[in-house]
Amino acid sequence: WPWFLLPVLLSPMMLGLRMDFSMLLEPLGFVKVLEWLLAVFAFATCGGFQGETALLVSCEGVVNKTITAAFAYPFRLNTVVFSAPDPKGCGGTWTDAYLMGNFSSSAQFFVTLAALVFIYCITALVVYIGYYHVYQQNNKFPLTDLAISVLTAFLWLVSTFVWAKTLADIKVSTGASIIPGIESCKAPGTTCHFLSVTSMGVLNMSVVFGLINMILWAGNVWLVYKDSNLNNEWNRISESP
Repeated sequence: WPWFLLPVLLSPMMLGLRMDFSMLLEPLGFVKVLEWLLAVFAFATCGGFQGETALLVSCEGVVNKTITAAFAYPFRLNTVVFSAPDPKGCGGTWTDAYLMGNFSSSAQFFVTLAALVFIYCITALVVYIGYYHVYQQNNKFPLTDLAISVLTAFLWLVSTFVWAKTLADIKVSTGASIIPGIESCKAPGTTCHFLSVTSMGVLNMSVVFGLINMILWAGNVWLVYKDSNLNNEWNRISESP
């Protein structure tokens, strides 16, 4: 998205740098700072997660053996294998057991959006602080800013709800329901019990940050329209005979 602004940033009009940090106290600049921070939080809470699920396995010769499967972003659970108990102690019946499901597309969509928003917010803040006088005089800036704000609000809506549904599926795929899908647990003399799974409160927070981002960007659409010449031009057009 920042590349959309490059033609304008490189124009001769951008040579007149006027640093004005008071823009950070204005609604347009302050909201952009919040969007920048919340993009970081969304990125970190989802992209930085690491957890594991644990089972208790009992079989002939191996009693109460704890096995774990460590999983993390981007949640390709079908590549995550449990650390096996002693195969010989289980009568040679134990085979590699994997978690089920590949949820990488939804997780990466959410995290990639957060990363792109982070970059765009930095670009927009540079324009607001150093070239706001050009922003007000050149309609390319407000129009581009408005279009990106509308698109970003929509993408936050889609990615957050898709990620929320995916997170629910991840919880199922790492919970007690995984035991019936492990063939080795069905072998004679072998029993498996679910022990625990890492709390996913951090991932729940990533969904919350996604929703807050969606609301902020929806409000940003109004701010860009209200604080730019677009609003004045629309009023002139509506008032003209």
